[in-house]
Amino acid sequence: MLIGVISDTHIPDRAKSLPKKVFKVFSDVDMILHCGDLTEVRVKEELESLAPTYCVQGNMDRYYGLKLPKSKIFKLKGFKIGLNHGEVYPRGDTQQLKYIALEMGVDILLSGHTHHPFIEEVDNIKLLNPGSPTVPRFSVPTVMLLNISEKDIEAEIIKVGSSRCIPGK
Repeated sequence: MLIGVISDTHIPDRAKSLPKKVFKVFSDVDMILHCGDLTEVRVKEELESLAPTYCVQGNMDRYYGLKLPKSKIFKLKGFKIGLNHGEVYPRGDTQQLKYIALEMGVDILLSGHTHHPFIEEVDNIKLLNPGSPTVPRFSVPTVMLLNISEKDIEAEIIKVGSSRCIPGK
């Protein structure tokens, strides 16, 4: 099973559109998981043209009137995967993200909020963040692909934009 993971698209508040490469990278996925901060439902609709798309509420989504769940749990190929924006401070704090995963009872937590991708493991919990394809922080624009088999999950960070570093807000 191939899953596309995306976060912090911030359209139209910080970016006009998704990079075209996102659609190419996600062209063969079975589902897309958005880790929050869409800021406009159009983003979900565009991604839905590729595969079923599930989203959670980011800290900015509530300001734009999007009513999305705070968290979602998926059981895929024997793994419990949590989807949560990961609104912790400092951003990306792996201990706090681990506690979100423990509260959700998941093996893997997909989160965003940092606008910077990472693949970490803390106490046997995988913490995955796809970064941002539109407004990265000290990174290049990125998304993530998860390849899920019966035995393992492989996460890959995919560059979808220029190599110049764009500091976020």
